[in-house]
Amino acid sequence: MENILSVSNLSYFYQDGDIIRHILKDITYDFEKGKFYTILGESGSGKTTFLSLISALEEQKSGQINYENINIRQIGLDNYRRNKVGIIFQSYNLIPYMTGIENILVAMSITNNKLPENKETVAKNLLKYVGIDSIKGNRTINKLSGGEQQRVAIARALSTDVNLILADEPTGNLDQEMSEEIVKLFASLAHEHKKCVIMVTHSKEIAKKSDVTLILEKGILKKDE
Repeated sequence: MENILSVSNLSYFYQDGDIIRHILKDITYDFEKGKFYTILGESGSGKTTFLSLISALEEQKSGQINYENINIRQIGLDNYRRNKVGIIFQSYNLIPYMTGIENILVAMSITNNKLPENKETVAKNLLKYVGIDSIKGNRTINKLSGGEQQRVAIARALSTDVNLILADEPTGNLDQEMSEEIVKLFASLAHEHKKCVIMVTHSKEIAKKSDVTLILEKGILKKDE
């Protein structure tokens, strides 16, 4: 498998009065296409910070993040976020007064990636893929359940035709049955569609269903043996 995302000597800290608090320390790791990764760690271990850095929502203090062997700063952080990565949040971050289809069309309208002409058909097909029928796809977001909203958020992340999917506790607000469905979807994206899926979770049960489990502890990322 080819590497899609590589981090080397990645560090992040913040100043708290006279004290420097280290969140991430010299992390080096390569992520491959076609694999589903989970990152486990206790609350405050730096999981969300790590995801924020590799999604370019925040900038690291030192070290390097490469996408397809190019530094993301060279790609341009806005450009990288808009065209290279799909981000799925625990709180969905959808526009509540728009429909599922409209939310996806908004995402498709701001990417520079080459997309099919008929974007609405693509949006409907993506919703169908994640288990949302056309009736629900035409409902405003605030009329959908949490699980349905998360499915729309996944479809939105896929709509710009990216190969890197990052998910921050995407099952945190869902029941067990819905969580399992979402995890199956992520595995399918990795194995059948050759995406690289990196998911932050606190659930060891969910982590067991991924290809690679990484543990973030005291700012250090290591593989779970």
